[in-house]
Amino acid sequence: MAQCEFSYKDDNYKRKIREMSNAWKQVHWMKRFTVGEMTTPKYYEWWSKRVNDNISGPREECVRSIEEYLQVVPSKLEIIKQDFEKRSSELRKKIELLEEEKMRLELDVDIHKVEAEKLKKGKNKEKRI
Repeated sequence: MAQCEFSYKDDNYKRKIREMSNAWKQVHWMKRFTVGEMTTPKYYEWWSKRVNDNISGPREECVRSIEEYLQVVPSKLEIIKQDFEKRSSELRKKIELLEEEKMRLELDVDIHKVEAEKLKKGKNKEKRI
């Protein structure tokens, strides 16, 4: 740093600043230059063949139609939910059938009670006579 110190009062201080700036640029800047192609046409040819050779086409057993690809696969939760809804529907129908049967049986009981009462009344009338 002692070498770089200078007085702004000197006549050549601008020249000294320019020299310091140029020295700094030489150390820290890289000159850019372009180099010709690093690869040959034969290399490009070999590379394109190699890349194309490695591309495998679709196998017949793996080919699926677009519809199959777009088909939505339900999750386990959705499957369980569908099974639950189906079972619930079946049980609702069974409950309705049992309620209908219960109503019919209640009607049958009522009819039998009425018939039993008629028979009791008929027997009571016969005993009185």
